[in-house]
Order: sequence, then C-alpha cells, then structure tokens
Amino acid sequence: MDDPLALEQQVCFALSVAARGVVAVYRPLLEPMGLTHPQYLVMLALWQHGPLSVRDLSRLLQLDPGTLSPLLKRLEASGYLQRERNPADERSLAVTLTVKGRALRSQAERIPPAIVERLGMPLDDLRKLHAALTEVIEAAQQASKAAPPPDDRRS
Repeated sequence: MDDPLALEQQVCFALSVAARGVVAVYRPLLEPMGLTHPQYLVMLALWQHGPLSVRDLSRLLQLDPGTLSPLLKRLEASGYLQRERNPADERSLAVTLTVKGRALRSQAERIPPAIVERLGMPLDDLRKLHAALTEVIEAAQQASKAAPPPDDRRS
C-alpha cells in the first residue's frame, strides 16, 4: 500500500528540490553579471515592465515588500537601478533602470538559451512544465484565499 506521507510522493518536496536545482543551474551564469537569482527576477520584471512602483513590483514578483526592499537596495548599490519618490505621490517609491541596468539586458539575453542547453531538456517539455507550474501557482493562490485563518479552531 502506498504511504501518503512518503517523501518522494510529496508535491512540495519535488517543487522544492526542483527549484533549488534550477536556481543552482542559473548561479554560474548570473555571477559574472553580479546578480543573485532573486535580483535577476527583479531585473527581468524591470526590463519588461519598468519603471514600476515598489508596490507594483512586489505584486508582479509575488514578493513581500520587506523581502523586495533589500534586493532593490543591493541592485541600486550596484548601479543597475534607482529608487525615487514619486512626485505625484510621496508615499510611492518608483524603481527605474539606470543606463547600466538597461545595458545589462544584452548580456542577460544569453541566459535563457544557456539554461535550456544546460538542463538538456527539450524546449517543448520546458514549456509544458511552465504551463503546469503556472496552474499549480494559481491553484495554490486560490487554496490560500479559501483557507480559514490559522487561528480559526473549527471542530
């Protein structure tokens, strides 16, 4: 009989190990650019959608602003972006790429094909995996919205 608690059958375990493994494949490609994987995700968002408010960037990356803030500070210290108060709304912090940050994009364009090559998986399989993971993300978001608060003690 299958053990419902068998580690190798847990979706969370497979996702966790896969995420760590894929991020490890990115690491040697990002290091020469002076980026960590989370910083790379910030740069991807800004190359595609920037400039953005910190609030919008937080939503887009699905990161808590408290987690995002140190990433932005390090990227600003590296000269890749600048954070400025929005003159129209002093509470809003605008994140804008610098010339150096925009120039980094041409180097970053080599990363996706290098990842595909290093993983050695057909591009079609990776696209199917991406679609499946997007469904998992959406399902998890719906489940967390529907879940009762942790302190709700129902019998």
